[in-house]
Amino acid sequence: MGISYNQLQSGAYALILAQVGGPYRIPVVIGPAEAQSIAMHIEGMTPPRPLTHDLFVSLAQAYGVRLHEVFIHKFEDGIFSSELTFTDGRREIKLDGRTSDAIAIAIRIGCPIYTTPEILSETGFVMEETAAPSDHHDEATRDDGSYIAQRMPRYDQYTIEELERTLKDMINDEQYEEAAKINEILRQKRNNR
Repeated sequence: MGISYNQLQSGAYALILAQVGGPYRIPVVIGPAEAQSIAMHIEGMTPPRPLTHDLFVSLAQAYGVRLHEVFIHKFEDGIFSSELTFTDGRREIKLDGRTSDAIAIAIRIGCPIYTTPEILSETGFVMEETAAPSDHHDEATRDDGSYIAQRMPRYDQYTIEELERTLKDMINDEQYEEAAKINEILRQKRNNR
């Protein structure tokens, strides 16, 4: 779903995984290198030289090996454990890997990421879908619990050039969740040309 800076843990980021067709979200704490790698791929940015995850995917493809799936199978002491299933068409091999690396590789390949119902209920939270107000205000909570309305930017009304500049600014400011929203609108506008 997106990446945001983790306010609770200095130098860490929260990668938010979204349940396909469901309301659950799972936050996974990842380091800055993995956050950058994932964000760059999500935003469709190509680094001047391949990142480690790009190199891994290229190596696997060169040898006819493909990542079949990622399975987040354990959550213990605040750490997710993942298993990557690879295949060469004849045999399957399962390897243990850091969840952040497994996800960075999986999004490059486009393979599914699974977890257990137990992990989903233990670590997940429900993102309630609310109808967007017609005047594009968003509610924020004050310290006293009351709500205030904040004017939200209408990115869908920006030109492609404005969106590209704003996207670059958001990535430079490490506002990856907002950058992902802008990138999606930018993609739609480019496709509708």
